[in-house]
Amino acid sequence: MSPQPTEEPPGAVSGLGSDLLGVIARLNRLATQRIRLPLPWAQARLLGTIDDQGEARISDLAELDHCSQPTMTTQVRRLEDAGLVDRTPDPDDARAVRIRITGRGRTILAQVRADRAAVIDPRIARLSDEDREILSAAVGALHRLLDDLDNQ
Repeated sequence: MSPQPTEEPPGAVSGLGSDLLGVIARLNRLATQRIRLPLPWAQARLLGTIDDQGEARISDLAELDHCSQPTMTTQVRRLEDAGLVDRTPDPDDARAVRIRITGRGRTILAQVRADRAAVIDPRIARLSDEDREILSAAVGALHRLLDDLDNQ
């Protein structure tokens, strides 16, 4: 028996989500492959997650990253050893700690983001004015999409 086709929600654009994720993945790979990172990509990505989320427990970070708590503990320890994050007491649970980004962590993360953007910016500059306007509008729409997801 063959599976039934999935019914798309009203207003959905067929394949747009898949296309968008594919393009974003390719841009991420391009930006990462063309620079020399000051730390492994997985750690840079985790540092970005911590910066975006604010203080978080290791279990919360593991859930966000779809990994085990011991794996996340190892990654956090590496960031901590490098002085990029530190541990603070969890005000809700005296046995737990929260992980937060340090000033040095913010500096390194800003460097990684700027270096990655420097790979993409010249390519954006070669686009037509019209394509840059469309891309700018699309970035605004993506921010609204993320805000909508955050509010659910």
